[in-house]
Amino acid sequence: MSAARVAAILGASAPHRDALQALALAGPRGAWIGAGFVRNAVWDALSGRAPDTAALADIDVVHWDDAAPDTVFEAALRAVRPGLPWSVTHQGGMAGANGHAPYRDIADALVHWPETATAVAARLVAGRVEVLAPLGLDDLMALVVRPGPAHAAQPSVARDRLQRKAWQRRWPALRVFGLAGD
Repeated sequence: MSAARVAAILGASAPHRDALQALALAGPRGAWIGAGFVRNAVWDALSGRAPDTAALADIDVVHWDDAAPDTVFEAALRAVRPGLPWSVTHQGGMAGANGHAPYRDIADALVHWPETATAVAARLVAGRVEVLAPLGLDDLMALVVRPGPAHAAQPSVARDRLQRKAWQRRWPALRVFGLAGD
């Protein structure tokens, strides 16, 4: 039920649907858009705000396609939707960069993201929004910030992001768990 709600929120937002369509047209094979693109849209909708992509620093495209370098995919997406801040990252190389064991696939990569509510991605398949949430959607739908399992022993990563991005100012109803001192 929650995945359907997330899909409905993204599908009903013209800017989000437009970005998902651009990804389907020009993005890497099997790619998803994740992180703030999904999280912010859902938290905005749950907080009575209109979901908007304008405030996003980037649109995080995650993929496992070895057909071309990330810069080639970014250029293709910019050609289709030049006004969007595309950031394309092959997740196969991110494990080493983050000091983790190799990721098996996109879902495994998302499990290693800093917060549970951020570890969600979406894409458009046959005109329908598909949602990938390997850690579930409970925290996202409940406006909860908590470190993901890969960061549970180091909550400062999620805590610093919460403060730096001023999430509680934008969404005052957020509840925070597990981010006390390391």
